[in-house]
Amino acid sequence: MAHERRSELWSALLLGAGLAGAGCGGSYIPNTDVPETDENRNIVAFCELYRQALESQDVTTLVSLAASDYYENGGDVDASNDIDYAGLKDYLQAKFGEATGIRHEIRYRNVDVRDDVIYVYYTYSGSFRRPTFEGEKWERVVAENRLEIVPDGESFKIVAGM
Repeated sequence: MAHERRSELWSALLLGAGLAGAGCGGSYIPNTDVPETDENRNIVAFCELYRQALESQDVTTLVSLAASDYYENGGDVDASNDIDYAGLKDYLQAKFGEATGIRHEIRYRNVDVRDDVIYVYYTYSGSFRRPTFEGEKWERVVAENRLEIVPDGESFKIVAGM
């Protein structure tokens, strides 16, 4: 009987220590590394609209999520691969034309607000199926990216990073 009571007491102490330790680290939005706040939840929910539209190859929704001053420099000094809002629809249609299926998983790593821009850092695992001479094949890319978004009324708009 005394052994059972000690075991129950030990279990209670371990559980209490575990709960206390969990509280010290703060709370995160599930399946992210982003602290749980109302603002961060809204930001991640908006980014999930982007992810879902990407998976479903929904060009109309993706263009609607972009700000009128959207601009992507292609990550280099070559201006020929830059994309602005006017060219976004054509760019997306061309890229989606290369794939017969897309799966896009995102692990949100950090949300950083500077001035009027919100930087959403994430790791993505993108898989896409495309036709080849040997039939359709899946290819996979894992990489880091950053969406740059700005407030737009009750929602947001993407200014770079698609």
